[in-house]
Amino acid sequence: MQDHPSPETIHDLANALLKEADPGSARAKFETRMATSALDLVKRSAELQPGYDAKELIRLTVLLDERGDLDALNRRLCDRIRNGSLTLSSPGLAAHLRATTMEKLAIDQPSYAAYRRALETGE
Repeated sequence: MQDHPSPETIHDLANALLKEADPGSARAKFETRMATSALDLVKRSAELQPGYDAKELIRLTVLLDERGDLDALNRRLCDRIRNGSLTLSSPGLAAHLRATTMEKLAIDQPSYAAYRRALETGE
């Protein structure tokens, strides 16, 4: 499950920046780069998030041995971590958290150096 702001919100903000930009100013160049980055994020989200959400739902269903939607299962996961019934030594938890983090980074920060290293090394 991806965090907020939603892809739609990012898209709207990027469009607003582009519409208000003064093409001759340094600020406009910065805002154009920001808007372009935001639109790239929206594209990655549209392409990757549905598949990642499906994978996360499967992992949570197996990990928690419960059925539900992604939001409900994430709340249950948080409750179990909070009350200590799931810890990092629980089978599957660390792998799920890592996979979810890597999926979020693939959308939000694919050029992040630590993410790139983790992809290369498989760690």
